[in-house]
Amino acid sequence: MHKLESIAEQIRKTFDARTSARDQALALARQLTRACALSIRAVHRDETDTMNGHLAEARQLADSLRSDLASHPDLFYAGYTQDALKEFVEANVTCALIQNKPLLTPQELGVGEATYLNGLAEVVGELRRRTLDILRHGYSQEAERLLGFMDEIYSVLVTMDYPDAITNGLRRQTDLARGIIEKTRGDITFSLRGEHLEQALGRLRSQLDGGQPEVPARGGLSSIEEDE
Repeated sequence: MHKLESIAEQIRKTFDARTSARDQALALARQLTRACALSIRAVHRDETDTMNGHLAEARQLADSLRSDLASHPDLFYAGYTQDALKEFVEANVTCALIQNKPLLTPQELGVGEATYLNGLAEVVGELRRRTLDILRHGYSQEAERLLGFMDEIYSVLVTMDYPDAITNGLRRQTDLARGIIEKTRGDITFSLRGEHLEQALGRLRSQLDGGQPEVPARGGLSSIEEDE
């Protein structure tokens, strides 16, 4: 029995270390998610310096998450950890596309391929949000540019026809992205038609205004009456 107690003590030490690592990872994951959300909010507000600051913070937190869990791969690939890293991908890709900058690869971001693709799928929603903000001020070529990125993302996602166990549920995210893109396409088309209608009405008003006969000025009419 003495040997069994020794074995149990060793197990407790292992569990204590894993529990401590898990608690630390949860805290880092929450901080990472917050930094990513703040960077996305900043890019939507065109606050570039603020965006860069939050992205840099997110990079440090993601690096810490990886290094702290290097000896606990099961915790690193747990849902909450990968969800936070997915947010990290979403933030970086969203900011890059809105600012028309090159994308970072999964290797440069330090994430797995499935996490990268799921983060990419989440970007579609943020691009729709940006597009709607633009369309509130009228049709713009910038909205078309963002829709083009959304189409490119979907074109990549739809080719990843692998089991969910490999892609971590990417198929459902792809279906959601398709719906978001089609709604956005409809919004842009509606805005473009409205723009064309306004232009046509403007031309019609100009033609009508230009074709109306001139009305004599009051002073001119008085002088004619006086001559009579």
